[in-house]
Amino acid sequence: MRYLLVLTIGVAAGFVVAHRVNETPAGREFFTGRDSRIKRFQTSVADGYRSREAELRDRS
Repeated sequence: MRYLLVLTIGVAAGFVVAHRVNETPAGREFFTGRDSRIKRFQTSVADGYRSREAELRDRS
């Protein structure tokens, strides 16, 4: 039970810190760059999944 409390406090502190960092111009630039890299990664994974799925469908 104690671990759940510590986890909850850590997550809440992380959100507070991220919010404070996002208020600065450098923080906004950091999160914008991070967001674009994550979106590119997600797109790459989804494209690879669809490609592999189509390849497996063609084999059967």
